[in-house]
Amino acid sequence: MMGSMSTFIAFLRAVNVGTRRYPMAELREALAAAGFEEVETHIQTGNVRFRTHLRSRTKVVVALEQAMLEDRGFQVPVVLMTPAELTETHDEARSFASDFVERSGPAPRGHHVTLIAVPPDAESARRVEARSEPGEEIRVGKRAVHLMLDKPYSEARNGNAEVERDLGVATTRSLTVITKLAEKWGT
Repeated sequence: MMGSMSTFIAFLRAVNVGTRRYPMAELREALAAAGFEEVETHIQTGNVRFRTHLRSRTKVVVALEQAMLEDRGFQVPVVLMTPAELTETHDEARSFASDFVERSGPAPRGHHVTLIAVPPDAESARRVEARSEPGEEIRVGKRAVHLMLDKPYSEARNGNAEVERDLGVATTRSLTVITKLAEKWGT
């Protein structure tokens, strides 16, 4: 008899960028063929909700990455969250944005949420936050780095690559996308 199933949300890093194309319909098919159930996607940036009998986060990530490697022929790193973690990350983002407005006045021009695969240690979090500068405030949360900008993201000196140097596998979404996902798939 099969045990209960767990629900996860996988945020895929660097899909549909350059030559790394992965149509979401084909992704859903590949993950279903690999044994994941109730697979859903949201927009083309690699946001996937699914259910699985696997319990270990490590086993889930390995199975996802293996299925995508076999289907596409390239590695797709994954940041895995539960629905509760997604909601917590969204709530954290709203709190950081509120703090920003209290200190700086108007809301940030852009708020980008870099989701991280592994919770950060205190020293790494301090190192990342220390890169804040005028127009670029960085706040590190439990499972994400929040970049609040007074300029376009393309002009920011801090982004996904800088976060990955200190915190490992990461992938960035706008707060707008995180809000929609939290409403759709959060707890």
